[in-house]
Amino acid sequence: MYRRTIVPLAIALGILGAGGTLHADERDHELAREALQQGQVLPLRQVLDKVEREYQGQVLKIEFERDDGRYVYEIRLLQKDGRMAKLKVDAVDGRVLKIKRKGDF
Repeated sequence: MYRRTIVPLAIALGILGAGGTLHADERDHELAREALQQGQVLPLRQVLDKVEREYQGQVLKIEFERDDGRYVYEIRLLQKDGRMAKLKVDAVDGRVLKIKRKGDF
């Protein structure tokens, strides 16, 4: 499984509004950019809009992974109730595949 941090790319592509600070190298940027340009993944902003609406929280960290042959956004957020949550979201259709809350990690 390859982990890819994507926020700097998302900012560069203009698909992420104001948010947290993360790090990525050029290969991470290129992989995510190519997947987005080829229509293989949803824009990050679209995925974040859904996650923020449904899980009521502030995004703290985003990673882009290739997990079992599929692209996945791994999103950590601080929910309004103060709990941390980690979601795995299918980057193709935006479905939440898995959620863990603090204490579950």
